[in-house]
Amino acid sequence: MKIKRKLSSIALYIALSFLAVIVIFPVFYVVVSSFKTTGAILTSSSFFPEKISFGNYIRAWEESNFKKYIWNSIFMCGTIVLGTIITSITSGYVFSRGKFHWKKPLLALITFSMFISAGSLYLYPQLQTAMKLHLNNSLWGVIIIYIFGINVTQLYLSKGFIDGIPKEIDEAAKMDGCSFFKIFRHIIFPLTKPLVATVGLLSFMNSWNDYLLPMVFTLGNPDKQPLVVGIISMKNAGEAISSWDLMMAGTVMAVMPMLIVFITLNKYFVAGLTSGAVKG
Repeated sequence: MKIKRKLSSIALYIALSFLAVIVIFPVFYVVVSSFKTTGAILTSSSFFPEKISFGNYIRAWEESNFKKYIWNSIFMCGTIVLGTIITSITSGYVFSRGKFHWKKPLLALITFSMFISAGSLYLYPQLQTAMKLHLNNSLWGVIIIYIFGINVTQLYLSKGFIDGIPKEIDEAAKMDGCSFFKIFRHIIFPLTKPLVATVGLLSFMNSWNDYLLPMVFTLGNPDKQPLVVGIISMKNAGEAISSWDLMMAGTVMAVMPMLIVFITLNKYFVAGLTSGAVKG
């Protein structure tokens, strides 16, 4: 039995190592290629660069609108994170503690939307609505869709976390004269720090990595493009026809903020996930 367990453990580690290589290799390739010239990326037989130089990063910063792109991304993602934290946790509180008609059918309908994958079909009605509101050429259209669109995962995380907070706290607050939303603002919300980190990180990753929606909403206004969309234009920013070296360097710089945020909030992120899972 011990030999079988060891063999199965070895086989599992081998399979996981193979999977890790498949997942990590593209990222490693982009990092390595960011130190090469476009010619070396396309024709060189050597996987590694001849010498380590940060020239591509300097050129990507200076020869393109990188500063503007990163500011647009920070503005868009920061606004989305703040707005999503408020709407998601408030919605979770309402479905957890609220008492109103059609509560269960409404929650079931929202849950059912998880299983509908319309993909890009949502883009046309969203864009038409944004055009009527004159938001089709700015990031505000993307921001409003993210904040007021229902994210079922974040809703259930919030509801599960708040379900685990003892209801006796609410009852004591009611006896002191607190209203429904006063209880949320002064008592429940301050207890949801791990949940805030989890919802904030999830919304940050989704909005920072999104390409299609910001690209469609900024087609007529390139100056408002976020970083992920602007990186594609870096390919034409240099002297060559296709400056893959600049685009690779820009891609690495675009990934770094997300890694920093994830590493910083990882402890709270995991705490929020496990709390919602256990208490829900």
